[in-house]
Amino acid sequence: MTGNSTALASAPDTFPRLLLEHARVRPGRPALREKDLGIWQTRAWRDVATEVRRLAHGMAALGVAPGRHVAVIGENRPRLTMAMMATQCLRAIPVPLYQDAVAQEMVYVLQDAEVEVAFAENQEQVDKLLEIRAQCPALRHIVYDDPRGMRHYGDGALLDYAALLVRGDEHARDQPGGIEQAIAAADADEPAAMFYTSGTTGRPKGVVLTHRALIDRARAVERMERLTDREEVLAYLPPAWIGQNMFSYTQLLVTGFTVNHPESPETVSIDLRDIGPTYYFAPPRVLEGLLTQVSIRMEDAGRLKRTMFHHFMKVAKRVGPALLDGDKVSAGARLHYALGDLLVYGPLRNALGMSRVRVAYTAGEAIGPDLFVFYRSIGINLKQLYGSTETSVFVCVQPDGQVYDDTVGPPVDGVQIRVSEGGEVLVKSPGLFREYYRNPKATAEAFDEDGWYRTGDAGYLDERGHLKIIDRAKDVGRLADGSLFAPKFIENKLKFFPYVKEAVAFGAGRSEVCAFVNIDLEAVGNWAERRGLPYAGYTDLAAKPEVYELIAQCVAQVNADLADDPRLAASQVRRFLVLHKELDPDDDELTRTRKVRRGFIEQKYAALVDAMFAGRSRQRVETEVKFEDGRTGRISADVAISDAPAAPGAKLARAA
Repeated sequence: MTGNSTALASAPDTFPRLLLEHARVRPGRPALREKDLGIWQTRAWRDVATEVRRLAHGMAALGVAPGRHVAVIGENRPRLTMAMMATQCLRAIPVPLYQDAVAQEMVYVLQDAEVEVAFAENQEQVDKLLEIRAQCPALRHIVYDDPRGMRHYGDGALLDYAALLVRGDEHARDQPGGIEQAIAAADADEPAAMFYTSGTTGRPKGVVLTHRALIDRARAVERMERLTDREEVLAYLPPAWIGQNMFSYTQLLVTGFTVNHPESPETVSIDLRDIGPTYYFAPPRVLEGLLTQVSIRMEDAGRLKRTMFHHFMKVAKRVGPALLDGDKVSAGARLHYALGDLLVYGPLRNALGMSRVRVAYTAGEAIGPDLFVFYRSIGINLKQLYGSTETSVFVCVQPDGQVYDDTVGPPVDGVQIRVSEGGEVLVKSPGLFREYYRNPKATAEAFDEDGWYRTGDAGYLDERGHLKIIDRAKDVGRLADGSLFAPKFIENKLKFFPYVKEAVAFGAGRSEVCAFVNIDLEAVGNWAERRGLPYAGYTDLAAKPEVYELIAQCVAQVNADLADDPRLAASQVRRFLVLHKELDPDDDELTRTRKVRRGFIEQKYAALVDAMFAGRSRQRVETEVKFEDGRTGRISADVAISDAPAAPGAKLARAA
């Protein structure tokens, strides 16, 4: 015990000191890989440390000082990762921004954080920054990574990444040892990074996280999962999302494994198979997309292959999770599953790029039980975790052998959880954020009088000590007759079907539940083509009576599942419509992490919501949309509204 405590006490406690430690202990081990023009390029830890030092000197020459903020905008790229490291070497604070945000969305963050230097991945991001620079007077320098398309840009604020390294070499000659002094002077309780919340209910808030908070949570999970420097991770999600940042940045520097960067978002599935990650992280929407691809392939397969797939998937659901959990399974069932593994599960894992996955996590929002069970059934050790930006991600994690589809696991080492009288989950953790930047009122409101952080989630601890999350506390409601209404639970059940990309349920204070459905254009388009059903795009396909019949079958199955749950049987979907457009972050309908902004949607499409509850069969609607170049337009449609019969059980539940 004493030896372990001493080791922890002497371990590097800031990100720059962790970087130097890896360069010393494992100098030749791969730290960062990037696929460029089809070839994987590798940077060893010693090379990363050397380049980060040069980059930090260059940033110091630009005037980056302790406590200042540096914006980082783009996809996951090694140079942007090193820009964050270099920023921290100067005791400055990196602020990752979502690369798919339109220019005007960036204005508030750049103004609020008073960003003076921004790292941009490519021409697209540079153009956004130049467009809004007049609104951000503090922004003096824009450093770009990819020089393609930048040859004729003459703006004095622009600086090529390679040129910044040269400037760093000059600064190092003038001030040798300056970066090392800054690294040595840093304190673990200083801010390490600032992440802006998705802003589902208002302006985003800057969440200030310290070195100590982030590193503590990463070490807790490193011990729990026995992570080593031999793990392979694929960094393919936005670095501005705390989940991806924890896995591909914080845990990279804590554990010293290898992070791989795909060539582009379009090549992720190919690059996933190339790398074969051992440690994998995906939000439910990514897992839903992968399952949709599997479903499409199976529908296109021959009859024999489809029959074999469906047969062995039944075996998998019965046997697979038990095998993963180490439960007793009969010899006959093991043999049957082994045959399925040879013919179906193994090839399927390989096609998904998950043949080597040892630990896989899903988080970001609740995952549908059916989706969760599917992956575990085919032998992927998928586990749920629970956390948020304010908690440095890791609050609860499912341990091996204690994985249930209806919980997010027990508290991680060092975390305390209690549930308020109103049902809200409260947390104390070493990973809690320091403050909301320049927002003391919001910071104070985030904690109760005893110092517990208010998560905003409704849930409870079950008899096993595992946390069950019902929904966001503000979204959990009651129907007019007092029956429980948990919209996210219903939406997740709908999204398990490959034909449903997004769903939004309404019903709080109403006599019944109604829902919007976004179809998955690829899955439903494939379904339509195989049936010779022509269509001219999303809006046309969404309005087809045949598509409504297809979605009605999905809704009917969800209602049958809800009927089996006495608490939720009254929440069956009684009416639905297929929305005439895809929900889009650019239209403020989703956050940048693809979470539904239910309140905004209910207000924006009030005419459709009212028509559903009024029993109308059609409603004309006109919707404003934003294009990628910032222009706006309007889509008009005559949206059909369909009834969905309730499954037996709902009336009994209401009477009870």
